[in-house]
Amino acid sequence: MRRLIVNADDFGLTSGVNRAIREAGSSGAITSASMMANASEFAEAATIAQSLPGLKTGCHVVLVDGQSLESNLSSLSHSDRRFRTSLKDFARAAMGKRLLPDEIERETKAQIRKIQAQGITVSHLDSHKHTHMFPQVLRPVLRAARSCGVRAVRNPFEPIGAWPIGFVAARPGVWLRSVGVFTFRLFAGEFRKAILEADMLTTDGTVGIAITGKLDQKSLLALLDALPEGTWELVCHPGYVDDDLRATGTRLVGSREIELEALSSPVTKDRLKSRGIELISYADLKES
Repeated sequence: MRRLIVNADDFGLTSGVNRAIREAGSSGAITSASMMANASEFAEAATIAQSLPGLKTGCHVVLVDGQSLESNLSSLSHSDRRFRTSLKDFARAAMGKRLLPDEIERETKAQIRKIQAQGITVSHLDSHKHTHMFPQVLRPVLRAARSCGVRAVRNPFEPIGAWPIGFVAARPGVWLRSVGVFTFRLFAGEFRKAILEADMLTTDGTVGIAITGKLDQKSLLALLDALPEGTWELVCHPGYVDDDLRATGTRLVGSREIELEALSSPVTKDRLKSRGIELISYADLKES
């Protein structure tokens, strides 16, 4: 059996991203979206989420890039409440155990509760740039989730067999990124241990991480063809390009419209059906 959560990240980043998620959530393959509580178009995203009960909404915990909701986070943000902009700097601080667990937990709680205050049931947690993969970050994030009544979290590790060898070898940009993505599997054992200890729900892993920014129709079909047995998440970043998106500084600009087209395509729906892949959301993990 193959079950797949198709989750759109960055809900709330810009109006163009919100519009794309609304469209793909209404008629495309997207079953889930994770909301950025500290993003500029959060209020609009919340309104969309309220109007689409079938689109389950998670919290996209932001601990790098952007601005914190909480103050006095000396290990996470600067005096102006701006987070680090470099994932490498964040990773060094996390691996060097220089991030204070209490600060991570407080900020995560604040972001979850801001979404819940809009009357939205938070289906799961994931994180911007997958920062919760680091053990020092994961455990306080899980404590925050539990205290807010959230039981599911993204498994941010991509299976080694997620892509056909020939597909990866023909795309240097993909296999170079794959090396880095798979290196982080060093933390996968600690992730599984923490999930069990916290009695949380998760998937068997996440696909599409290595190909972030290059997910087009051809690669999406290859991913679906290679999807292993089990319950997985496909992470995606649909959106419409506009000045607001360019101003955010994200590296994912033109790729968002390409992803939206692939996720909304009848070809994708036909491939899901022919491969016997059941589309679900994090809310369905309660039945596992």
